[in-house]
Amino acid sequence: MKILKNKFNRIFILLVVAIVLRFGIFIFLGEDYNSWLRLTAVILILGIGAGFVLQGTAKVIEETTDVLSKRTKLASGFLQSIATAFPDMALGIVAAIISLRLKDVDYSLAISFAIIAAATTFGSNIYNVGHASWCIFRQNLANKKNQKILMFPFIKKGGTIIPMAEHLEKPSLEELDNAMDVFSILTILTAIVATTMVLFGQIKNPPLNISGDLYQLVRPAGLVILVLCALTMYYFRKAKKENLVVRDSLEESYQNQPNFIIFINLLFCGMAILLAAEVMVNAIQVFCNITGMPFIVAGVLAGIIGCLGEMIVIHNFTVNPAGRIGDAVVGVGMDNIITTLGASIVAVMGGIFLGGNALILIFVVILTLNSILLWQVSKLKNYLLIKNN
Repeated sequence: MKILKNKFNRIFILLVVAIVLRFGIFIFLGEDYNSWLRLTAVILILGIGAGFVLQGTAKVIEETTDVLSKRTKLASGFLQSIATAFPDMALGIVAAIISLRLKDVDYSLAISFAIIAAATTFGSNIYNVGHASWCIFRQNLANKKNQKILMFPFIKKGGTIIPMAEHLEKPSLEELDNAMDVFSILTILTAIVATTMVLFGQIKNPPLNISGDLYQLVRPAGLVILVLCALTMYYFRKAKKENLVVRDSLEESYQNQPNFIIFINLLFCGMAILLAAEVMVNAIQVFCNITGMPFIVAGVLAGIIGCLGEMIVIHNFTVNPAGRIGDAVVGVGMDNIITTLGASIVAVMGGIFLGGNALILIFVVILTLNSILLWQVSKLKNYLLIKNN
């Protein structure tokens, strides 16, 4: 019980810090203050929001998904993705809401927030899949060498990966098949998004501050993508591991607690994420205004904020040999499906815009990284097939 109280206290602190960010430091983003004070506020908001609030909530998510999966028979990767994708969706949807509020007041600024929404949402997919590809690549390398290797060469703090043969529990082949199926569907959905934006979403008269072409994900396409994402989530919702091992440390804290206690913890995490997301989106916009950085660039860079949770989860599940790497890979794929679903919601709201060059670069990079991750997961599956035989 003492451990549970400590964890609840930690979540309460995360929520309090998010409230301070939203109703305290947020004030200093206003134009009444000088640029240096506003930049200081931006740095504090992004640093504390990403480094403390979002990382802290990601830790809670990681600690609860295996317990909930065992009880509900839902896939751990599915539960993990719903929770870790929430920051991505929150950042994008909050930016879209701000954009819609400004549409009749300042159309140019509204478009800027809509670009942040799109770039953050799809940019987070780049970081997610890129980091997952690296994790599985390093795991495959450890398997091939049959020796321990560092996650990041020459950086011990990144953790050590051990060969799969020494893992306490190995991912099932069905889990890896699911992961490849999810990423294949994600690739198709990403291609649909890019294609429909080019074919049906070109803006005839973009604002003066937007150079080059401007494209929007139109509402009908957004609605179709939303339905496809929802169907994908429903299809892959079930757990593929018969006997999920819950780690001892979690057993002490959550395993013996009722579901409503766990959900209260997750609810507080969600509140903290939403509060942090709103102030961080505004901080990005202020940073662009002060420094002159293009909104699309800032949005893509901010994408890492929303996907930190999922990146931390797959990183920890790779360096912690507890049989969770299969869950983590499925979770990354499902996280990006949910992120795409969030983008479709924003599109239905009327708030997804991307410039021509940015649209091409973002989606080409996403599709390339999806292919690399599929390649690495198939190598991991082949390794397990050989070992099983």
